[in-house]
Amino acid sequence: MVRIGIVGAGVAAAAAAHSLETALENPSVTVLEKSRGLGGRAATRRRGDARYDYGANYVRSDDERVVDLLTETLETEGLVDIVEPVWTFDNAGEVSEGRDADDHKWTYESGLTQLAKRLFARTDATIRRETRVETLLRDSEAGTWRLEDADGDRWGPFDAVLLTPPAPQTAELLRSAEWDSDVRRSLVAAVGAVPYRTIWTGVFHYPFELEVPYYALVNTDKAHEIGWISREECKRGHVPGGESLLIVQANHEWSVDRFDEDPADTLEELAELTADVIGDDRLLEPDWTDHQGWRYALPEAGVDREPLERAEKSGLYCLGDWVAGEGRLHVALRRGLEVGERVSAER
Repeated sequence: MVRIGIVGAGVAAAAAAHSLETALENPSVTVLEKSRGLGGRAATRRRGDARYDYGANYVRSDDERVVDLLTETLETEGLVDIVEPVWTFDNAGEVSEGRDADDHKWTYESGLTQLAKRLFARTDATIRRETRVETLLRDSEAGTWRLEDADGDRWGPFDAVLLTPPAPQTAELLRSAEWDSDVRRSLVAAVGAVPYRTIWTGVFHYPFELEVPYYALVNTDKAHEIGWISREECKRGHVPGGESLLIVQANHEWSVDRFDEDPADTLEELAELTADVIGDDRLLEPDWTDHQGWRYALPEAGVDREPLERAEKSGLYCLGDWVAGEGRLHVALRRGLEVGERVSAER
């Protein structure tokens, strides 16, 4: 029996677990996740009758394997295609008609968390939530790995370990690893060099529906305080009729400056900026709000692959959208599938 340990339960981890289950006979897969939920940035919350994706907004259809996964392998019940376009705005808040491609923009009626849930449901993986991994241990003589959590409990031994957290968190885990190897040192340097964008997200609900022709607005010159505004009411099953729910993502610099400030003040400022861009003063007074700070939201560049390839020879794999340097769910899904296949082929 092949024993696999996975750190993190995001969509890359879920895709890898699914791939391992498909390719191997009765693998033993253990997933250790620091939070209570599944999906990582593919995260969904519910308040009253409203559901909203407050991290990643949707999955694009520009990867054939991911399209097959969503439309052929997984159940399609509740799969939602957002048909309204994405428009743009500049640093002055001037809105312009679209940059939209022909790609599908998919989510689920129950939200993007369904991605990880549906993938993991197809496996026999053991998932331990609220389990923060703090140390990685290598037994070079046995050729195996163990993982130690914040409570001092050790998991394993594993024939291979898959690390899925954002690059800065993966680098920190590698720095503390009990693994005396030049491979570890070069891996720490490579992973630690991946730059990340911080995003502070505001959620604004209104008891009326906006009459605008777009699903979302994106700031193309990256010079406005807001980077993205989207309307959850454009996703079937997310928002009751006659209501609006906006997801507003601030740009990196603005988010970093206000990350630890009073959320109420930050939300008020973000609502003012949003009302100015959309041109509707009613948006100054939402009837309820929510927020989330994503310190490691999106990778700005990829990673040197050579140290990653050397680490894989010892049974240690890094996966996630940051490996490719593109913060997209379809990239994380593809990377998970590919790593799962590679682990299976080498066991």
